[in-house]
Amino acid sequence: MEEVRDQTEMTRRRALLAGSGVLTAGVAGCTGSADPGAGSNGSGNGDGPVVVASFFSFFDFAREVAADTPVTVKNLVPTGLHGHGWEPNASVTKEIIQADAFIHVGQDFQPWADRAIQTLEDDDIDTDLINAREGVELESLAATLDREEEGVGEGRGMDPHFWLDPLRAKQSVDNITEGLVELAPDYEATFRDNAEAYNAEVLQRIDEDYADIFDRADRKVVQLAAHNAFQYIGVRYGVEMRPLVVNLAASGDVKPSDITEAKRVIEENDINYIASGVFESRKPAKQLLAETQVQAYFPVTPYAGVREKWVQNDWGYEEIAYNINMPTFEVVLGNKDPEEAGPEGWHEEWRNFE
Repeated sequence: MEEVRDQTEMTRRRALLAGSGVLTAGVAGCTGSADPGAGSNGSGNGDGPVVVASFFSFFDFAREVAADTPVTVKNLVPTGLHGHGWEPNASVTKEIIQADAFIHVGQDFQPWADRAIQTLEDDDIDTDLINAREGVELESLAATLDREEEGVGEGRGMDPHFWLDPLRAKQSVDNITEGLVELAPDYEATFRDNAEAYNAEVLQRIDEDYADIFDRADRKVVQLAAHNAFQYIGVRYGVEMRPLVVNLAASGDVKPSDITEAKRVIEENDINYIASGVFESRKPAKQLLAETQVQAYFPVTPYAGVREKWVQNDWGYEEIAYNINMPTFEVVLGNKDPEEAGPEGWHEEWRNFE
């Protein structure tokens, strides 16, 4: 009976893939989109189940949990792009249909992922769904600067960027672990050991090191030339994050009033350095550099994408935290001069980066 079920499933997959010129266009909304195959990255040897992830952070968590097993984990977000605010082309749906499991960030965050899930369900495709957000307590958007944002979750109004809080991120690791155990139960012990070690040794350490940075800071305000993605860090560590783009999308427009407000915050808090989003326009940061006392901007990222060099160096959530975000927070909070922050050469590479 299992063989018959597998044959039926493969027939459904082939039928859906054969019609992908129509179906995937409806799922992907692919006008002007990028090819994920051109820059995506993955782990595994290709001999076991294949898991695809809609967002870099959860791809990274999954490959950590799946280490030393035959499970292959792939990141669907192309190198160099932000994971929230892009629309993939038709090939990404093909990858999801062919995969054994699809890790996503929950409803209402990535519309293309929601449409892909609907297609899988409508066509009875047996790709396991792993919701990385399941059971995570979200912060209300009332804690952010723009109360008119839609947000995610039931009734909307909730900030989706929970994974920036390393303690909340542990729940995602657990969710992914349960999904992988269901997919490949023969490797349950390895999955659980890997997850326990990652949560205890990596995410716990990141939390403690973040806490140390913010505890040492005299200033409790950070000006970001970036979108509204960092409130969970602010809430966890008692600092006020002031995003220049006050909506949740990295592609949001900067209004003159946003610049005016940023100038006020910079002057009132005697801010000399600001943080700029790695995968966002540098134009607003350069404007503040030209029109205020700000001396330089340095990088931050909500772990939503990767640069080519990061892929070559096999950077994940942990490495990005220590090589990008933490040094920048040390600088913008006034804890350290840029020359003292980060690994050797960090300030030269990232000061007013392009």
